[in-house]
Amino acid sequence: MALSDAEGSPGAPWERPLAGTLDRLVVESELLAGNPLGDPARRPLYVYRPPGVELDHPRPLPSVYVIQGYTGQLDMWERREPFEPNMFERVDALFGGDGGPDAIVVFVDAWTSYGGSQFIDSTATGPYQSYLCDEVVPFVDERYPTAADRDRRGIAGKSSGGYGAMVVPMMRPDVFGALASHAGDALFEVSYIPGFRESARILRDDFDGSYEVFFERLEAADHFDLPRLGEPIMWYACAACYTPDPERPGKPLLPFDVATGRLVDDVWERWLELDPVRMAPRHADELRSMRRIYLDAGRSDEWYLDLGAQAFAGELDRIGATHTLELFDGKHGGITYRYPGAIRELVVALSG
Repeated sequence: MALSDAEGSPGAPWERPLAGTLDRLVVESELLAGNPLGDPARRPLYVYRPPGVELDHPRPLPSVYVIQGYTGQLDMWERREPFEPNMFERVDALFGGDGGPDAIVVFVDAWTSYGGSQFIDSTATGPYQSYLCDEVVPFVDERYPTAADRDRRGIAGKSSGGYGAMVVPMMRPDVFGALASHAGDALFEVSYIPGFRESARILRDDFDGSYEVFFERLEAADHFDLPRLGEPIMWYACAACYTPDPERPGKPLLPFDVATGRLVDDVWERWLELDPVRMAPRHADELRSMRRIYLDAGRSDEWYLDLGAQAFAGELDRIGATHTLELFDGKHGGITYRYPGAIRELVVALSG
């Protein structure tokens, strides 16, 4: 038997060595300590450095923060699909010698035991937006050769991460000066409301019409049945972020009646206030100040977030905020390949 070095083979199904460096770090968060869900305050943080970029790099570089979608955990970025590189390998290839500008790419964890944080502060889940902006960003700037300037710092994400990529720069323009959103949550009445009726039916048929029973059985389950459990937990998690119940720590006010799926109007109105499409006119100056706004979505997105991207882009047109919108053939999943191009769009804008 002859032995050979198969590293770098394009069809190789195993890990490809990186030309750059991926540092796996831990952040000890003061802001997340004692959060209502009892989730860990020690959080993983991955930081990618391009080939040749050491900690004593002679010039400050732009940075891009990549945030995960709902149910995403940081180590999931290492997951490999058939015949494809994983996320870290894709980013590494992006900086692999084509002469483009270098940047620091930061992978942030903002998971909660409800499955996600939507990257906003909530009394039901914890101050995850503040954690990102006031703890993670300074942590990176203190340890890496980054330009500690909002005009050199961008944020990118998909789905719930795409939502965060849209709203965090609106709410914290002092921290981020560019954004890329892949199928980010937007136009809530189109993308969200159908899930409420589905959840009500699932709760009725399988969980005695009760979220308490739902979570009891979820905790006892030996696996996560996404088709059956995904819709109810997603909307409960979003409610915990958007409309926390001031009377019940860690619990939400739901925007729909669990028995029928009918909207609870006053709660739903509070959700709409956090819809990027409706936020945009209130944050016109912040959006106009962005150095780059890049949006995309698959034309067959199951949650119709392509329409959400179009609606958000329409508001950007109305307020005079320069942006790019790309619709492509695809659904909600399987679009990790879109990330590197968007990251490059941000890096080029932040390097100028």
